[in-house]
Order: sequence, then structure tokens, then C-alpha cells
Amino acid sequence: MPEYAELLKGYRRFREDTYPRQKERFDKTIAEGQHPKLLIIGCSDSRVDPAQIFDVDPGDIFVVRNVAALVPPFETTGGQHGVSAAVEFAVQMLEVAQVVVMGHGRCGGCQAALTKAFEDTDHGKGAFIANWVGLLDEVRDKVARKYGTEGRKAELAMEFAAIRQSIDNLRTFPWVAEKEAAGTLKLRGAHFSIAEGILYSLDEETGAFLPEE
Repeated sequence: MPEYAELLKGYRRFREDTYPRQKERFDKTIAEGQHPKLLIIGCSDSRVDPAQIFDVDPGDIFVVRNVAALVPPFETTGGQHGVSAAVEFAVQMLEVAQVVVMGHGRCGGCQAALTKAFEDTDHGKGAFIANWVGLLDEVRDKVARKYGTEGRKAELAMEFAAIRQSIDNLRTFPWVAEKEAAGTLKLRGAHFSIAEGILYSLDEETGAFLPEE
């Protein structure tokens, strides 16, 4: 298939250029293990790679990506809790100093939550998506009442609301709340505008997303 062949072209550039330049860095992470200071929870969208946006070196950030950059609330019931496991590993084992929830513009997951596009699929196409973005149902209703469910203004409000909800959900994890209260862990929200190439950071005092210089 040509798609994988194209990837291999990039791999060869990596082997010829990037890997030799970063060899010392890779060797250090092998010898000492990984010690990232930040956990970034981002969206799976192919246009918003955190490593590219923040221009970081290998080992600098621990990244979890999923549809709409969501964090479910803490729970102890059975199931496959991939995001929760990654958060636990980063916070408890790697002892990251900060957790950044990074949403983005034109997020299809947030749009699906807002419009309930896959709500009536009945285990058909989109059922997994509908169940996942259902985490946003409560905040979605607030956005819909204020802005409706169509147009960029409503979509942006939904994207911002999703970031705030994931931060609230992070605080339901006991060890996250304890570390935040002790001042050893900082939670942040961010939104990357694909159209502008600008990162907006959440000001927790005002609740506004402000552009970074």
C-alpha cells in the first residue's frame, strides 16, 4: 500500500538526519529511563501533534491522545480504562509536575458531542464515538442552550467546555487532587487553533482562553 511506503520515506529521513542528531538524547533516556515533566492529554486528530506544536525533544513530554482529548471521571469499576491508566502512570510513577489538557479548533469529536451525530447508531457506525463523547453530555446541553448546535461560535464554546470538563474530571482522581492541593502538580488547559497556528491557554481565574505570544 502506498500510504505505508510514504511513511517509510519519513522514517528514512529520521534515520539519516533526526536520529543521529538526537542519538545522545536517546542514549540518555535508555540509560536513565524517561523523566518527562509534563503529561499532555491531546486529541487523536492528525493535525495536532503535541510534539510538533511544542517542538520538544524525545523524553520531554508524556502524551495521551484520544478522541476530543477527554478524561473520564475517576471510577473503580471493571473495564479497560486506558486514559485513566496513562494518567495514573504519568502522575504516580513518572511524577510529572504538570498535566495539560489540549483541545483544538475544528474538533470532530466535540462537534459530534454538540450535534449528537452518532447518538442513534444502536451499535452501528459511530457507536463507540457516541458513547465516548457522551462524557460531555452535561456541558454540551449548557452550550447548546446558549449557542445552539451549529456554527463556529457554538463549536468553539463546545471545544472550550470539553477542556474545562476534562480538567474537572482529573480532579476526581484522589491522587491528582492530593498532589494539586500540595502544590506538586499543576493542571492546565490549552486550545490550539489550527486555522491561526496559535495556542490559547486557560486562565483559571477568569475562565478565558488567552493567546500565547
